[in-house]
Amino acid sequence: MHPYVTQPFHYRGHDFMCAAYRVDDETFRPRVLYLRGNEGVQQVELPQDSDAYASSTEALRHAEQQAVRWVHDHTGDGQGRF
Repeated sequence: MHPYVTQPFHYRGHDFMCAAYRVDDETFRPRVLYLRGNEGVQQVELPQDSDAYASSTEALRHAEQQAVRWVHDHTGDGQGRF
């Protein structure tokens, strides 16, 4: 298996690359890279905000949720709806 799994994620006009990085033989850590969508905001990796997960699927799900929260925080809607 690869040391990480990536997948693009698009939400409300914003593009991200979500990833699940292998920490060890049993866990994965979610990572999120903001790519584009908010005028004037450059590409940036979002800060890690969780512990590792038991599967890459869980880690990717968390990464997507973090991206959604980021969009709401940066568009004036701090609701963080899912």
